[in-house]
Amino acid sequence: MKFPIVTTLLIAANFIVFFIELAYGAPFIERWSLKPAQVVTGHQWGTIITAMFMHAGWLHILGNMIFLWAFGPDIEDTMGRFRYFAFYIIGGIAAFIAQIAMNPHSDVPNLGASGAIAAVMGAFLVTFPRDRIRTLLFLFIFITIAFIPAALLVAVWFVLELFSEVGALVHKQSAGIAYMAHIGGIIYGAIFGRIFEIGGHAPPPTPPPPRPYDGF
Repeated sequence: MKFPIVTTLLIAANFIVFFIELAYGAPFIERWSLKPAQVVTGHQWGTIITAMFMHAGWLHILGNMIFLWAFGPDIEDTMGRFRYFAFYIIGGIAAFIAQIAMNPHSDVPNLGASGAIAAVMGAFLVTFPRDRIRTLLFLFIFITIAFIPAALLVAVWFVLELFSEVGALVHKQSAGIAYMAHIGGIIYGAIFGRIFEIGGHAPPPTPPPPRPYDGF
């Protein structure tokens, strides 16, 4: 597998924008995050792109980048660098469109790479459904390492996001975390991911051996 340069650059871009957020604070977030009501009325269309490189805090960005590094390299290798980059950006756009459609009158700023990363995870799910990722498990006071099927990790993540979206609807807002974007992204990735593969080839008939999950 080639070095995942696009995934690495995407992670770097997310951290650079996050550090800019820390430097400029609320005014920067207010200007460049996505507000559904603004987009629906024809204003600030560019925030559909800028918002996918912004995050609400350290836990938000670290969690997203860990998932991107876990799932992104294999999809980048399968699609090729340019196709993968296009897939990622379109996935982020599709995810935010889903969020706008769910709550078009919201003025709450939405931000995060989760929708685009969800698209990558959706593509991974249909391309490498039997792949296993080495993961830390916390069992009460014990910590162990186990190889977890990627499909199970994606499914658990999807269910958590679904329940988070239900909770957000109950409270009338999502506090800036675009949960419906997560769901829209993973559906987009699962449906359209294979189209972006080089030559439209099928995955190898024999599943690859377990790939360690080493963080980034």
